[in-house]
Parts: sequence; structure tokens; C-alpha cells
Amino acid sequence: METKKSFKADLRNKRGLLLEIGLVATLVLVVAAFAYTPKEYRIEQLGLAYAPVEVEMTEITREKPREVPRKIELKAFADAIEIVRNDRKIQTDIPFDEFDENTPIELIPVEPEPIIDDEVFLVAETMPSFMDGSIEAFRNWVMQNVKFPQSALDNGVYGRVILSFVIDKDGRLTNIEVLQSPDRSLAEEAVRVLNKSPKWSPGKQRNQTVRVKFTLPVDFRVRN
Repeated sequence: METKKSFKADLRNKRGLLLEIGLVATLVLVVAAFAYTPKEYRIEQLGLAYAPVEVEMTEITREKPREVPRKIELKAFADAIEIVRNDRKIQTDIPFDEFDENTPIELIPVEPEPIIDDEVFLVAETMPSFMDGSIEAFRNWVMQNVKFPQSALDNGVYGRVILSFVIDKDGRLTNIEVLQSPDRSLAEEAVRVLNKSPKWSPGKQRNQTVRVKFTLPVDFRVRN
């Protein structure tokens, strides 16, 4: 038996209507999607109160116009220098009534600058001398009289001791200071020898005896 389709039940006849209904539904969904906004994405319009903004006016620094260099005119003397002999009389407008050839010229002596009593010189016009010798002669005398401390030998201590001293106006060696020393025993031995120093010939500055300061290195070495 052949099955017959009903014209009313055939959906193909309603295809155009269904298509229109689908388009309308799609359009409604699209419009609804654009119209709907979640709360977290909503931007509320706030009433903004605009306050006047103070604008600081800065004065425009204008570059000063460059000054045109002025011309400086140098005028040369028309009269040349003339060299004349001593016996020739020269006419001048300067009066010489106050000058007298027989009036002696008074020379004012220049007083030397006074030297402070306690002033210590590092260099004087005449340096102090030790036994008519220089500082090297005194250093040789120190090295001949110094003795290596036994405690330094036992501990293997050696090196250079640097001292300073002042030769006073009377030639005495004073103001001994230890500037550098590898060990206390070496410094004490060097000071002991300097205290035994004979008198020096004092230094002089402008023919006056002055105090002069020296620096002396003393080497403590063990010779094999």
C-alpha cells in the first residue's frame, strides 16, 4: 500500500515561514545581547565638580641682542723718545724750585724682620753641623753607638726607626720624637743614643742663632 503525504503535513511547504521566524528570533537575540550590560562593566556617570586650576605663568626669557663690538682706536705718540747727553739742558714745565743739588739724600735703613724665639726652621741659611760635618756624619756616629736589643734579636724583629729632633740655639739636641718604629725596643735604643749626642754647632738665620729641626732614619739590620 503506498503511503501518501498530506499537503498540510508537508513542512517543505512552510519552509519560507520558518525561515522568517528564525530570522526574526535571531534579530531579537542580537538586539537583546547588545542591550544587556553586566553590572561589573557598567560605567556610572558621576557628577564631576571641576575646580579652577591655577596655572603659573613663567616669564619668557628673551635672549638679549648681542652687543656689537666697539672699535678701539689706538693712537700712537707722534713724538719719539729722544736720547740726550747728560750735559744737555732740557726745558720742561715741571718746576724744580723745591730741589736743591746740595741737599743730601737721606737713606732709610731697612730693618731686618725679627725672628721669633721659639720658631723652628726646617732650612736655615747656615745649617747646624755635627763635629764640623753634615747630618750624614751624625748618622754614622749613631750607627756606631747603637746596639741591637736582645729582645728584638730573640723575636726576629728588625727594621727602620724614623726619629725627629731639634738642634737648639746652644747646640743641644732636644725634642726627640719617634715617628715610625717596627718595635718599641728598637725605638728606645735609638732615643737612648740620640740623648748621648755631643753638642752641635747651631744654625743661623740672618746672623742669628736659630732652632733647626731634622729627621733621621736609623736602620736595625742583622748581618749574616
